[in-house]
Amino acid sequence: MRTLIIGGGLSGLALASALEADGHDYILVEARDRFGGRIMTERYGSGYYDMGPAWFWPGQPRIAALIAKLELEKFDQYSKGIQMVEDERGHVHRGRGFASMEGSWRLKGGLDQLTHCLAERLPAMRKRLNAHVAKLAKTDDAITAKLIDSDTVSADRVVLALPPRVAARIDFVPSLPSDAMHAMQGIATWMAGHAKALAVYDRPIWREAGLSGDAVSHIGPMVEVHDASPAEGGPFALFGFVGVPPEGRADAQVLRQNILAQLGHLFGPEASEPQKLYLKDWAFDPHTATDADARPLYAHPTYGMPRAMTGLWDGKLHFAGTEVAPQFGGYIEGALEAAENALKI
Repeated sequence: MRTLIIGGGLSGLALASALEADGHDYILVEARDRFGGRIMTERYGSGYYDMGPAWFWPGQPRIAALIAKLELEKFDQYSKGIQMVEDERGHVHRGRGFASMEGSWRLKGGLDQLTHCLAERLPAMRKRLNAHVAKLAKTDDAITAKLIDSDTVSADRVVLALPPRVAARIDFVPSLPSDAMHAMQGIATWMAGHAKALAVYDRPIWREAGLSGDAVSHIGPMVEVHDASPAEGGPFALFGFVGVPPEGRADAQVLRQNILAQLGHLFGPEASEPQKLYLKDWAFDPHTATDADARPLYAHPTYGMPRAMTGLWDGKLHFAGTEVAPQFGGYIEGALEAAENALKI
């Protein structure tokens, strides 16, 4: 039985790796020109900076096991020093609260070390980039995926390792039941409405001032800021989640100017002149977000697999993105959980 895995993020890569280890027939296709999905790491000098998910936590056994298997190394999120708070009037206060991500872990080298290692271990014949599936057609004999370049891939079963809302944009023939489509479109894509800014510096100017790099702002544009520096050495970095809704972020140049001004206001004039400013707006990433994801999520949804999304196409169509993981949905641990559950079907 041949399995077609659509989506080369952590879920799809983990599932492909498990099928490879068990000697099964499969092919993994990814619409982007890179593997990793929402895991994306920028590099500047010897530094590495996660522009998608950045953290994982104790009590998440799958990610811990994968890191050990790949012989990678975690480190503690930096949390020493004073937190900053910017109130509604733009006044900055020191020493209010604590480092909110204290106790979380990051991965040395960046989280894309996970996806890079998994992808590199898959045979070239089993994986394809720039392979955007536009249509899935089921017959009695097989399921055929038609790519936007008109190429086709056939398999006996399909696993959609994608956010359900993104998967719902595929043309299914025959059509999926209306309750299944409604369920897919109703599952919010974690992180899809967010934008993340990251400023790189040659010195940790906030640490030198006794600050943790943590800040909360009630005026923005960044509503939450953290230290994003590598485990050892530099270049050092601060990153922030942008709280302005997507329609207010369309002018990236204006947004960058406002972000630099806010960093200077929070951490001093030097902070407004980083060596590099990265900006990743996931709301404008067509492989991550849909129009329904236009507003960022400020609370973690209750994820899991809706009953309406099970047993489709005589049990030959399955889902494996982090949003369908019942315990750790939305987290990178959930991506591995979803892949594990798909493997059991």
